[in-house]
Formats: sequence, C-alpha cells, structure tokens
Amino acid sequence: MPSAPRSGAVQLPVRPGEEPWTDAELAGVRKELDEEAAGLHADIARVNAGIAERLTDAISDAGDDPADAGAKAFEREQDLALSENARGLLDQTERALERIDAGTYGVCESCGQAIGKARLQAFPRATLCVQCKQREERR
Repeated sequence: MPSAPRSGAVQLPVRPGEEPWTDAELAGVRKELDEEAAGLHADIARVNAGIAERLTDAISDAGDDPADAGAKAFEREQDLALSENARGLLDQTERALERIDAGTYGVCESCGQAIGKARLQAFPRATLCVQCKQREERR
C-alpha cells in the first residue's frame, strides 16, 4: 500500500517511480541529521579540549627528546585533522537541515533534478544526484 504524501505545502522532489516523502519519513531523516549534528558538536568540543591540553603540555614538555616531541606534534596534527573532518561533516549536516526547512531537500545542486529518495535515505547529506556525483568523481 503506498504511503501518504506529505501534508505540508511544499512537496519534496522524488525520482520517477518513487513514492512521495511522507511526514514520518522526513521526520526520521531530520531526527537522524539532528542527532548526527549533536554528536559532531560533542566530537568537536572533545577534540578541541584535547588540542588545548596538548598545547599547554608543549610548554611544560620543552625538555623532551626529539622523538617525544615528534610524537606529540603528530598527535596534535591528528587531532586537528579530526576536528577539521568533523567540522566539514557538521557543515554538510547543517546544510541538509537548512534544505529541509527551505523545501529544497532532494534537489540536485548541479542539474536541479531530483536526487532520489532512496539515495537520501541512505545518505541524507547528499547534494548531488547519482549521475552528477559520478561526473564529479571522474574529474
């Protein structure tokens, strides 16, 4: 039995053959994105605290041998990379939430066609349809 279409004023795009988004499906995607954003905020705060701690350790560990200093520098760089990655994912997640609010969720940012409900349910931060994503990856 097909699901009921969204009752909101804006109908999100779907690919041919896909059922329209229901309120429950969209609420599930929103909940997943909200939870992911909260987790990423926590990860960023934890990593930033670790970075700050390692920076203060650098002052107190000024007499370390070169191997210890190198290991600590590597750990700082790794924390910075993790923080940058989490910030990127958070930006993508917040953009997806903004697109849901604006009624543009599911529209390919390259060609303007529907991304596809199944793709968005698997990867809710997707901004490109499969064809445009494949084209981008070939470059």
